Amino acid sequence: MVSCGVYSFTGASTAAETIVVAEFYNNTDLAPANFAQTFTNDMKDYYQRNSSLSVVQENGQLRIEGTIVEYAIRPIAPVASGNNQLADAAALTRLTIAIKASYEDTLEPKNSFKDKTFSFYADFDNTQDFTSVQEQLEKKIIDQVLLDIFNATVANW
Repeated sequence: MVSCGVYSFTGASTAAETIVVAEFYNNTDLAPANFAQTFTNDMKDYYQRNSSLSVVQENGQLRIEGTIVEYAIRPIAPVASGNNQLADAAALTRLTIAIKASYEDTLEPKNSFKDKTFSFYADFDNTQDFTSVQEQLEKKIIDQVLLDIFNATVANW
């Protein structure tokens, strides 16, 4: 059997050798100021660690770019206060992050996509201060979103 692609044990299968990871932009009100830069750097690192692709600044055979479109903190899991005079409270709070990405594969254009949304969330106990768990929650969410984007691009899942 003869193959024209490059395969790795992570599931990355592409004949491409280079990828441009363009700067992702923050289009939310709540995300930290450096969140888009952190996400972009994490994505570059992810592709370098999990594929044989070289991350380049321009003229890559593959290109990915996008925008952070949601960074939301919402109460979930309501708990009755047991008092008609008090409003019900939430036992958990959810951080949701969504990224809208576009991917161009110059070698296999059928694999390209535009404005596909990838999102994930993480919950935390309402007794915890958000700032004390924020970094941990963001890492968990970013790790999953990066895996989903990777699978949708070079792994073609």
